[in-house]
Amino acid sequence: MKPQVATLVLDCEGLSAWMVEGKKAYTFIKAFQRTGCEFVVSANTIVEASHERVSMPRMRWVLSQVRVEPVTEASAKAAAKLLKDAGLHGHKHALDATVAELALRQPGPVAMLTSDVDDMAKLCGNRIALIPC
Repeated sequence: MKPQVATLVLDCEGLSAWMVEGKKAYTFIKAFQRTGCEFVVSANTIVEASHERVSMPRMRWVLSQVRVEPVTEASAKAAAKLLKDAGLHGHKHALDATVAELALRQPGPVAMLTSDVDDMAKLCGNRIALIPC
C-alpha cells in the first residue's frame, strides 16, 4: 500500500523544528516516519538553518535521516522561473523558490513542512500539500 505522502520536504523552519523537537512539527515528523515517508531537504536549507545556537551534532544526526538534494544549474533556473511566474523576487524568496522547485520534482504525493505557507502556495500552487509548522 502506497503511503498517503511519499515525500516530505522540509524548509528551514521544518528542519529547525525537527532539530529542536518543536512539539507541532515533531509530531508530524514522527507520524510521517511511521508511514515510511522519505524526508528531503535542499542543500540551501542547511545553510539557512545554521547559526551559532544550533547543535551541530544534532544537525548531523537529523541530516543523516534525510536526503539532501544539491542546487544545480538546472534546478536554479527552474527556481528562477517559479519566482518569475509567482511575481516574487529577492533573496528571501530565492531560498523559498529552491525549496519549492525541489518539492515539485519529488515523487508524489508530496507534502512540505513550512513556516511560509503563503509564499510556498504562490510558488507551488496546489501541487504540494503545505503543512504549517
